[in-house]
Amino acid sequence: MKLEKNTGLVLEGGGMRGVFTSGVLDAFMKHDYYFKYVIAVSAGACNAVSYMSRQPRRARYSNIDMLEKYDYISLKSLLLQGSIFDPNILYERFPKEIVPFDEDAYRQNPAVFEMVATNCLTGQAEYLSEKTDIERMTSIVRASSSLPYVAQITHVDGIPMLDGGIVDSIPVQRSINTGHPINVVVLTRNRGFRSTELEVKVPKLFYKDYPRLRVALSHHVEAYNEQLDMIERMEDWGEIVTIRPQRPLEVDRICRDTDKLERLYEEGFSEGERFCRQYQL
Repeated sequence: MKLEKNTGLVLEGGGMRGVFTSGVLDAFMKHDYYFKYVIAVSAGACNAVSYMSRQPRRARYSNIDMLEKYDYISLKSLLLQGSIFDPNILYERFPKEIVPFDEDAYRQNPAVFEMVATNCLTGQAEYLSEKTDIERMTSIVRASSSLPYVAQITHVDGIPMLDGGIVDSIPVQRSINTGHPINVVVLTRNRGFRSTELEVKVPKLFYKDYPRLRVALSHHVEAYNEQLDMIERMEDWGEIVTIRPQRPLEVDRICRDTDKLERLYEEGFSEGERFCRQYQL
């Protein structure tokens, strides 16, 4: 497949599996490989922010070095702050103090950047963008990566939202619908993976005020596996190019083992470099 200047970049989420994506994006930045349209979900959105501000290794520092130093994944954080990922460190101290976010570079980047979140009221995907108001952009990133059950609902424009991966884990169709028929899709699972989680009806004990969200959560596994089927068909038919881990992962969504995370990052960087050598925009 020959890529065009209008090629879209689609980034899957996956919690800490997203270190693979941060490696890919660092390789892209090393080779000055930038897309004019980027759409990302959950951890993919977190990593994409540093790609959009053109800050190499910033996402890697957040995912690996900072985890080792600050231990920001904990039950203590879940109990005290409502999220298993410490929101104060991730959304306040990190972008403002630890590795400051380059707001000017982000604003000046001409690329379109969309993030996917799940509207708790409708149970549908919301595709959100913000290039000027950094506080609103941060709220969107936080909403997109607010994992159900282990993170608080985040409000954007007054609307309660959770992780975009609940309903649209791999938003390649959104990219196509917005005028990008050719896409590069960065995945955080090896080819052939399908989720074997049990599909259960979410009881009213959880999210009692959001019945449509409960429906979406109850069908999440089926929806994700259908998207994986679609991705592999599109890949086989030459409709998309994928960058993905080549072997089954040893990293799960809430992994705290920095050695495993480092290996996955390095694999992502290697796959990203291989892609840059093979394709030109």
